[in-house]
Amino acid sequence: MKTISVSISDLEYNRFGIKNDKLSFTEFVDLINKEISKQALAKSVQLAERYQLSKMTMDEISDEVNAVRNAKGNH
Repeated sequence: MKTISVSISDLEYNRFGIKNDKLSFTEFVDLINKEISKQALAKSVQLAERYQLSKMTMDEISDEVNAVRNAKGNH
């Protein structure tokens, strides 16, 4: 088994909720993936609000998606 050392700031250490100075690689990857997922969700919510998707029903969203797909198919 190999060991690597990664330096992070106290802010990042706290933001990621790290509770132990030693993590397995799998635990480290899980922490990073959770943070990436949170960022992606926040970006999705931001875009939904910008384009007022949050006010649309699921049927309206599906209709919009289908309209875009149909338009691409016609070109």
